[in-house]
Amino acid sequence: MPNKADPFDLLCHVAFNAPLRTRRERARRLRSERKDSWDQYGPEARAILDELLEKYAAHGAAQFKMPDVLEVPPINGHGNVMEIAERFGGEERLAEAVTQLQTLLYET
Repeated sequence: MPNKADPFDLLCHVAFNAPLRTRRERARRLRSERKDSWDQYGPEARAILDELLEKYAAHGAAQFKMPDVLEVPPINGHGNVMEIAERFGGEERLAEAVTQLQTLLYET
C-alpha cells in the first residue's frame, strides 16, 4: 500500500499514526464529499478536473504539473493548452481550478 499512498498520507501515518490512505481513497472522498465544488464549471471543464483527479489517483501529485499534464491523454483530447484553458474561462481560472482541486484533495 505505501507505493499507492500519497507522500503526505505516508508522512502523517509515520509521524502521527494517522490512517494510511491510498491516493485513490483520497480522490474517492473528494468526489463524494465535495462534488459541489466544481458546479461553477461547465461540463467539459468538470470532465477535465475529473481526469486530473484520476491521474492523481493512479500516479500521484506530479500529475498536477501544468501545462505538461494538459498535453497528454486523455486530457489532450479536449484540445490544446489554450483551448483547455478557455473551457475554464482563461489560463488564470484554469490555474485557480487546479489549485482548488489540490487544496480540496488534502482537506478531505
